[in-house]
Amino acid sequence: MSNQPRSVSWTATAVQSLSPGYFPFVLATSIISTGTFLLGPSWLSRALLVIASAGLAVLIVAQVIQVVLFRSSVAAAFDDPGRVFGFFAIAAGLDVVGIRLAAAGHPPATAILAGVAAVVWLALTYGVPAILLLGRSHDSVLGDVNGTWLLWVVATQSLSLVASTLVRAWPSQTGLLAPVAVGLVLYLLLVSLILQRWLTVRVTPQTLSPPYWILMGATAIIVLAGARILGLLAALPVVRAAAGFVEGFSFALWAFGTWWIPLLVVLGCWRYIRHRWPLSYEPALWSVVFPLGMYSVATLSFGQAAHLAFMGPLSRFMLWVAVAAWVAVAATFAARLLGATGFSFTGHHRGAATGRKNT
Repeated sequence: MSNQPRSVSWTATAVQSLSPGYFPFVLATSIISTGTFLLGPSWLSRALLVIASAGLAVLIVAQVIQVVLFRSSVAAAFDDPGRVFGFFAIAAGLDVVGIRLAAAGHPPATAILAGVAAVVWLALTYGVPAILLLGRSHDSVLGDVNGTWLLWVVATQSLSLVASTLVRAWPSQTGLLAPVAVGLVLYLLLVSLILQRWLTVRVTPQTLSPPYWILMGATAIIVLAGARILGLLAALPVVRAAAGFVEGFSFALWAFGTWWIPLLVVLGCWRYIRHRWPLSYEPALWSVVFPLGMYSVATLSFGQAAHLAFMGPLSRFMLWVAVAAWVAVAATFAARLLGATGFSFTGHHRGAATGRKNT
């Protein structure tokens, strides 16, 4: 009987301490599902779609419960400039799962998820800057700038990706593609802030966290949005007007994103090897997996749109790198979860023996 209260207590603690950093799990899983949908194998794509959809549902329910029952935890996250941008992953997760569902032939589900994501994005895109400007308790937030701030770009560009899907069936509403330009400007702004932080605030193994991989992932999702625009009907005015700029700037951002990868690997080695930072599970590790998957899909899509044949093999290689990273992080998460719930691989809950001794 003692097992049930322990499980309930663990669940309540998990919901209370839920971090928006878990939503990149949905982003990573759904974008790799999209990549395997495009390149195969199809069975893996379908399995990952189920996992991503289930994960999104569980996290949304848990987030709602947290807002209702543990408002102080949510308020604390919104008051923390280092964590508040993580909430943009909710909107991005809804959109990226919606994009995969559209490919699976479920456009109504895509439209519903996109509508909810747009509401979340609108609330956050004005609410978060207002909090930083008006509600901060100290003079500068520069020391709190980190890779999660780029989730604002990812969420904005994910709206563009959904819009490019909807515009195919609704050509008169090309204004829905406007977030592409907004996301591009945000990326340039936030990257400059991150570089300023690196150059003015001492970098430590603790602050050099996995979400900095979103520096590459944000460029990749902008490139993917550009590829989707290039793939629209050439008769659309927005395509005729912006095709040359979109293609050129997308290639430049793809190159810039590619440039980030070796640097991020070096920074990771500095953190985990040079300073022996423990390589154990943390939700932020999904922020490494998602950019790898997004880079693969963006490279494939832009290569096809711009007729650059060399991008095909590169995208396939990066997809399997992303799959390997997903498996590694998922395995460490499963081990942590089983340990937290007291499960033993002998088939018994560790608390069961204690319970029998106490009776």
